[in-house]
Amino acid sequence: MPLALRNLSALTLSVFFCMAACGQGEADINHPPAILPLESEAVPKLIAYPPLAEPLARGVVIIQYRTEHARIMPVFGKTAADVSPRLGHLHVTVDNREGTWAHTSEDPIILVGLKPGTHKVLLEVADPTHKILTSTIVNFIVPEKKPTDAPHIDDSHAVKP
Repeated sequence: MPLALRNLSALTLSVFFCMAACGQGEADINHPPAILPLESEAVPKLIAYPPLAEPLARGVVIIQYRTEHARIMPVFGKTAADVSPRLGHLHVTVDNREGTWAHTSEDPIILVGLKPGTHKVLLEVADPTHKILTSTIVNFIVPEKKPTDAPHIDDSHAVKP
């Protein structure tokens, strides 16, 4: 028997025995299902933290967040809405502006170019069909930049003609 076929046969048997040993071959009435039905899962939570102070002082807004009972991933559609554990993404709206974007990773939200003053960011956890599951608002103030906050240019290293 060719080596590739023997390896495939060994792999097939390994998977079969693992499924049988793990109770995944036939219905096992003595053990609960490995994954809870979606309707049995806890409601998602969204915890957002105030923007990091040091970058905010420079006009860069970095909002860290975490979710519970929902994984933030770039998946969309009705089929993905039925996956357990629950999948979702964030809808991000800045200052009640029209134009919300989908944030699809667990990376922090980073905003630049906001004018000094009070701002509000609405974060919404949405399922893969864009149904809103929970939300929170992050309020913050982008400080005025002082002339001393501008980057210093050192002329001693400039190339002279």
